Amino acid sequence: MRLLEFEAKSILKRYGIPIPEGVVVAGEETPVAPFSGPAVLKAQIPIGGRGKTGGIVIVDKDEDLKERAAALFATRIRGYRPKKLLIEEKLDLKREFFMAITYDTVAKEPIVIFSSEGGVDIEELAQGEPEKICKQHFTFRDGLPEHKAREIVAETGVTGKPLLGIGAVLAKLATVFIQTDATIAEINPLALTASGQLIALDCHLDIDDDALFRHPDIAAIAKDESRIEAAKAQTEFERQAALIDSVDHRGVAGRVIEFDGNLGLIIGGGGASLTAFDAVRAHGGKPANYCEIGGNPSVKKVQALTKHILSKPGVEKVAVIMNVVSNTRVDLVARGIVKGILEAGRDPAETVAVFRIPGAWEAEGFKILRKYGVRYCDRTVSIDEAARMAAQSAGRQSA
Repeated sequence: MRLLEFEAKSILKRYGIPIPEGVVVAGEETPVAPFSGPAVLKAQIPIGGRGKTGGIVIVDKDEDLKERAAALFATRIRGYRPKKLLIEEKLDLKREFFMAITYDTVAKEPIVIFSSEGGVDIEELAQGEPEKICKQHFTFRDGLPEHKAREIVAETGVTGKPLLGIGAVLAKLATVFIQTDATIAEINPLALTASGQLIALDCHLDIDDDALFRHPDIAAIAKDESRIEAAKAQTEFERQAALIDSVDHRGVAGRVIEFDGNLGLIIGGGGASLTAFDAVRAHGGKPANYCEIGGNPSVKKVQALTKHILSKPGVEKVAVIMNVVSNTRVDLVARGIVKGILEAGRDPAETVAVFRIPGAWEAEGFKILRKYGVRYCDRTVSIDEAARMAAQSAGRQSA
């Protein structure tokens, strides 16, 4: 789940990372700044890019605060209408920095990204001025000691007193990442004010959904359906898929977003699900859904998900594509796919456009698929090629 800015900042503050003075107000409340001077009004929505789309405004006079706040509450920003605003003191800034901790799925370790410039598109900066960015892995076991954090910051040319302060903040951010089971913890920008303070002006914090049971306070936030007005209303098809996922705690099978296509997708493996979805579209396929599957879901959940996707009008085929898996048994997924297709009254050999899940127990899984004549691929076939095969198969069906 993605925390809103004020929710993320409350966690930063708990770990000793300075944040601006501010207050959160809801739409029915009269906005009052707890400080004198100019204020920054920030729409609280679960997506970035607010500054470029009117979601952040500066108010110089107290008498304008109520009017500007009302305008923000009435504005749809990147598909969301904010239910809360964060009102913060406008600070006099001297310099801005970028820092983030995320998980490198290839190295299977956390990775630090630090830039001596903040408030910018980090990808563009990496291409144009790579010397201003440092990336370095560390281990969950050791964390990121402060001296190591200072070395990372120093790689980008930061020296003197700022180096010591930024190193301390970076080490604390790594602790936030590890102890909250985050998938990304980012401060952009970390500001050096004219008075010499380091303050986190904005924060992006995503928490692993499957780890929420370890964080009751964050789980309570996730269950609060009133905190965000959805950019898109959940369809009945999506609601039913979510119910399938809630059948038991084992794995993920049922987090679905509905589309208008004819090819059902059962995909997963971290970023591999997005890769597979995009590849199917790139090869001319028309996905009927995006979904997430992984973490060794039960046969029952996979079976129910498969049957549910095939119940969508116009869906005659499904593509099952994942990365090489170690925490999901290929045979259990294969068994669930076949059972779901049979329950839907279909022929597995005609219904599966492609099955590409290599990894744990793959020999047993492939044996099941061969029994029913299902087309499958091993790890020598790329996700892109599997997506091409699926798009072609579904295209022939609809032709």
